[in-house]
Amino acid sequence: MSQPFRLRDDGIDLFVRLTPKAALDRIDGVEATADGRTHLKARVRAVPENGAANTALERLLAKALGVPASSVSVVTGSTSRLKTLRIVGDAAVLADRIKALFE
Repeated sequence: MSQPFRLRDDGIDLFVRLTPKAALDRIDGVEATADGRTHLKARVRAVPENGAANTALERLLAKALGVPASSVSVVTGSTSRLKTLRIVGDAAVLADRIKALFE
């Protein structure tokens, strides 16, 4: 299975499938789509209005990865369930922390 992220010079791009209006804020592991791509599954309590769910997702991932919230931002898919988040930092360290979330 491929990894749900892509390394960059200044960090990583993380591929996420977000479920808003959940009972809890949590990360549920990794899932593969029919075309073979993988996504980190995440749930947030926030509603998908005015960017609230995106903001909640950014905070959830920042806390889980131990980085400042300002290092995490949604770069594509702001109105979609499938999103790409850019996380700025040491790419190798971030990759290890992401792998630890679902191993």
